[in-house]
Amino acid sequence: MPAITLPDGSVRQFAGAVTGATVAADIGPGLAKAALAMVVNGELRDLSREIEGDAAVRFVTRKDEAALGMIRHDAAHVLAEAVQALFPGTQVTIGPAIENGFYYDFFRNEPFTPEDFPAIEAKMREIVAANAKFEREVWTREGAESFFEARGERFKAELIRDLGADQEITVYRQGEWLDLCRGPHMRGTGDVGQAFKLMKVAGAYWRGDHRNPMLSRIYGTAWRDAKELEAYLHQLEEAEKRDHRRIGKEMDLFHFQEEAVGQAFWHPKGWKIYRTMEAYMRRRLEAAGYEEVRTPQLVDLKLWEASGHWEKFGKNMFVAEVADEAAKLALKPMNCPCHVQIFKQGLRSYRQLPLRMAEFGACHRYEPSGALHGLMRVRAFTQDDAHIFCTEAQIASETVKFVELLSGIYRDFGFEEFAVKFSDRPGLRAGSDEVWDRAEGALKEACATAGVEYTLNPGEGAFYGPKLEFVLRDAIGRDWQCGTLQVDFVLPERLDAEYVTAESGRARPVMLHRAVLGSFERFLGILIEQYAGRFPLWLAPVQVVVATIVSDADSYAGEVAEALRAAGLAVEVDVSNQKINAKIREHSLRHVPNILVVGRKEAEERTVALRRLGGAAQEVFSLDEAVAALRGEAMAPDLR
Repeated sequence: MPAITLPDGSVRQFAGAVTGATVAADIGPGLAKAALAMVVNGELRDLSREIEGDAAVRFVTRKDEAALGMIRHDAAHVLAEAVQALFPGTQVTIGPAIENGFYYDFFRNEPFTPEDFPAIEAKMREIVAANAKFEREVWTREGAESFFEARGERFKAELIRDLGADQEITVYRQGEWLDLCRGPHMRGTGDVGQAFKLMKVAGAYWRGDHRNPMLSRIYGTAWRDAKELEAYLHQLEEAEKRDHRRIGKEMDLFHFQEEAVGQAFWHPKGWKIYRTMEAYMRRRLEAAGYEEVRTPQLVDLKLWEASGHWEKFGKNMFVAEVADEAAKLALKPMNCPCHVQIFKQGLRSYRQLPLRMAEFGACHRYEPSGALHGLMRVRAFTQDDAHIFCTEAQIASETVKFVELLSGIYRDFGFEEFAVKFSDRPGLRAGSDEVWDRAEGALKEACATAGVEYTLNPGEGAFYGPKLEFVLRDAIGRDWQCGTLQVDFVLPERLDAEYVTAESGRARPVMLHRAVLGSFERFLGILIEQYAGRFPLWLAPVQVVVATIVSDADSYAGEVAEALRAAGLAVEVDVSNQKINAKIREHSLRHVPNILVVGRKEAEERTVALRRLGGAAQEVFSLDEAVAALRGEAMAPDLR
């Protein structure tokens, strides 16, 4: 008699194996109507699956976050059925749910185009309206492979052959159409709803290998209701306006080119913002008791093998070989093993802990060219990286200090709130379960001490320890994971780091890996899109333009500019022959925060007319008043 324990602690008994749909109906008609799937002992399942023994069960309804993934997964199946109905002979390959949507890869002689979308969408809506039931079937390996081979679905047959011997072969039907799939699915195609839209088409090699056939990938988005879909499409429209690559070009901040794939060429104005951010971060870290270090770019592969990074990240590391040397060197993808080497120089005492070691470390990681995206995904980047070497007893106090530091920095950059995710042990990891129990317990205790509320992000910890992920929400509602804090008992052991205890013994330090921005490149890309190029004055690459109305004021414009530069402001002078309205329009399009207009009258009276970005009115100040006001406004938040 299975005992079903519900989230409220109540228990329901059944005479034998029972489906999720039966349990939901037993609870009440409202839940029976609303339930889309169930979670059985932590595993997401179809409602039609039987529960054979005692289990903790909760139901997934449309309002739950988990429903979005299922809606998108089922929408991919609906897309595949629609495509094969409209374009006979098309082979289906794989079609997962992804962030904000789904895609499906198809093989056909002629690639799809956006012009095909109206017909495909119309067919999808027919399939959804028909509400065919999703039915799970377990097949034999031989039967499944033969079936798909006979249908000419060679890609599906290949997937079946490559599945591990212990893998159960499951097929899902939706009416007359079926697909190889692990599941789970909702009750029927009608549960997908009508809040979906096909977005774009792209080429993709089968299994990501350029030696394999090119597939035609159709991307779509799907949401719980029309309101969510409309909000997402509006967000995309806003994101396009704020695209950091377009704004970066307009403001002359940076560029990319084929000769250095995934690496930014910083122009003077872009580098000005970068240096302002770096100087600000350096001041904040020094005030928080961090010591800055610098470690090599090229490090012998032996160190990465010892740390475990080579096994985990080797495919994403750049390796250099020199003809007359036996050693293989790797460009560092992160800084942590190098920081351990500094810690190990000399004998460390418990009195020196916590030791906070920071580096603006230049790192390189191989990212596939298709994954690169402006400053957001690059191959060369600078981490605002630090490692805190401490005792186990100091983890909580250091977490409190770090969260305070991170919160202040985010506020200074204009982000008032952030969410936190707790990522626990992944499947592939270093260290024993006992070590992970200690690390996860210590981090949870630290969160309680720091007053940090979090949501669980199962299985997403680093290979050496659990981590907190700090997620910012930008001006148009997008989430960006930036900061991290990781508790690591493993790396000090692997790299033989130790300190002298109060009892004159030896002990391993705990390493807290932490970052606030994540990388300067990506964070600057986020800031460009957050502010749509209209940076706060302290970050703006050009803070003031002095523009003349007539050439008689050219000399005075130079004096004004010199006074502003002496006050520490970034200034440009526009003495071109354009009319003043054209000058104002041009510099406004470049997102210059302040334009000081000067003519004969201003030169005689030693005044300036100040025009703010986005404002139509002008304010007249004496030169000294304007300089003092702008100097105060342009000061970095930590210096005010």
